[in-house]
Amino acid sequence: MNTDDLYKQSLENKEHFWKEQAREISWFEFPQTIISQNQNHYTQWFADGKLNMCYLCIDKHIEDGFGNETAIIYDSPVTNQKRKYTFYEAREEISKLAGGLLSLGMKKGDTAVIYMPMIPQTLFAMLACARIGVIHNVVFGGFAPNELVVRIDDCKPKALITATAGIEIAKRIPYLPLVEKAIELAQDKVENIIVFNRKLVDNQHEMFDGLVDYEELVQKSQAAECVSVESTHPLYLLYTSGTTGKPKGITRDTGGYATALKFSMKYIYGVEPGETYWAASDFGWAVGHSFSVYGPLINRNTTVIFEGKPIMTPDAGTFWRIISEYKVSVMFTAPTAIRAIKKEDPNGELVKKYDLSHFRKQFLAGERCDVSTLDWFAEHIGVPAIDHWWQTESGWPMLGLMTFDENYKIKRASAGKPIPGYDITIFDENGYELDAHEGYLVIKLPLPPGALLGIWKDNERFQSSYLSQFNGYYFSGDGAIKDEDGYIFITGRVDDVINVAGHRLSTSEMEEIVSTHPDVAECAVVGIDDELKGQVPFATVVLKNGSVISEENIEKEIVKNVREKIGAVACLKNVMTVKRLPKTRSGKILRKLIRTLVDKKEFQIPSTIDDEKIIDEIQQKIIAYKTKKNN
Repeated sequence: MNTDDLYKQSLENKEHFWKEQAREISWFEFPQTIISQNQNHYTQWFADGKLNMCYLCIDKHIEDGFGNETAIIYDSPVTNQKRKYTFYEAREEISKLAGGLLSLGMKKGDTAVIYMPMIPQTLFAMLACARIGVIHNVVFGGFAPNELVVRIDDCKPKALITATAGIEIAKRIPYLPLVEKAIELAQDKVENIIVFNRKLVDNQHEMFDGLVDYEELVQKSQAAECVSVESTHPLYLLYTSGTTGKPKGITRDTGGYATALKFSMKYIYGVEPGETYWAASDFGWAVGHSFSVYGPLINRNTTVIFEGKPIMTPDAGTFWRIISEYKVSVMFTAPTAIRAIKKEDPNGELVKKYDLSHFRKQFLAGERCDVSTLDWFAEHIGVPAIDHWWQTESGWPMLGLMTFDENYKIKRASAGKPIPGYDITIFDENGYELDAHEGYLVIKLPLPPGALLGIWKDNERFQSSYLSQFNGYYFSGDGAIKDEDGYIFITGRVDDVINVAGHRLSTSEMEEIVSTHPDVAECAVVGIDDELKGQVPFATVVLKNGSVISEENIEKEIVKNVREKIGAVACLKNVMTVKRLPKTRSGKILRKLIRTLVDKKEFQIPSTIDDEKIIDEIQQKIIAYKTKKNN
């Protein structure tokens, strides 16, 4: 079946299509009811089916005779540690940890918060929870205590699983003082705090009373078998930012999600069982859940856990070293990672050191990838770089290319076409469909399997956030344009589309032009307040290493380029150079924060920011830049 037939069938005969896809995974009880509605009149999939996610990821492969194959590769250049785990070895630790959780009184339907770094024990904790029907919420290790408090108070966990420390390049980040502070501030007390002692340095002085030692718990516990759960049983919660400032607890089911992930690995990523697949993402992101843990393991792929950065651990060749050493076939990362590598190694000298002959495809998501970065990748890596788009809410791609079909065609700067199951339309603000014009990306209900069940214990917020803007449609919050070939171009969040004197302009289009300047490593264009025009664009750029161009000259050249490509209506006159851009821990540029800082408005430090110190750096740079412009 080709891509077009697959997509058509997924929309015209949803029930049959997804029933056939559900047969690709193993159920304890195969569902008879494929599509139905819950008490809130929202779609649910495979409601009467029963299964277990940990069984699909680990036990199933052992039963099929693949127990001695490598399931997990741990590579940590920041601690000089490497380790491989077979499916047998993974089951040994996961099942005993699950038994330990049961011994502490945990049961199906309880919640647990996992606050850990990029280590195998984080994955083990996730699967141990899934094994016994405990709903997990992974929080970035090192997050501020207040962020932990928000999640503890919302999901009320019976256990918090953590580690003594994380490593950021060469700096040790102690976790236990942060955990202790969060426990003090939380409204509800957590019954069990389980700590994995990394033993990197002597850190016993950080311990506090009442902790359960992870390794001792595993050693003394009996292995637990997989618990059968309903397809609609929540597998995990994942909190994402909301307009109210309070994070939204996106709730994911089990059966629909497992079905969608198996479909993704086969049809979108084109990965065969037994191959090595690497999603370079923190476990705390949706990518880390879907494609560092559950997706590849369901598909019997070896997954890579990488504790490091694309640069400085030890250099900008670390990605290529891992691909070469472990024979990675397919990789998934954020465009920011490739841009960081390009900035440090503009001529691709470090790439030449490694054998990338097993490397077939590079997937990019998280933010739009500029053409200059795609050009660099094509020149120096030489494998297809495939942009695609999805959200925490969807749990798997909504736009992309079906690479199982060898006739797939990449259109640069596009996130691809709608993925089977997603009936995507571009609307104007009144709900009229647009063709070849920018508008709101919406998806006709019902959403396919794997998409969010709702917001944890807050159906009213779920309805108002996603379903109330356009009746019968899920509102993505992103702007987009669809071309004559059906390819969709994401233009950014709706509030990143600026209105300059009545003209709706895409900041992403301007970023594309700015990024083509030979001295620019990366950039962000935002709309700032203007008394005359309402808004005008403001560009912030990071220069490549070794660049000697002055701020005045790069501003002149970029302004000229944008004027030539878009016209005077773009009105880009401000270009400020900075040493680095504010980003989330996953590498997304915090454009809204830049806009707020330039406009001197009150702001709340985003919970996902990589480094709060950058705020002061940018504020000082804005003052200096505006002073110079005024003079």
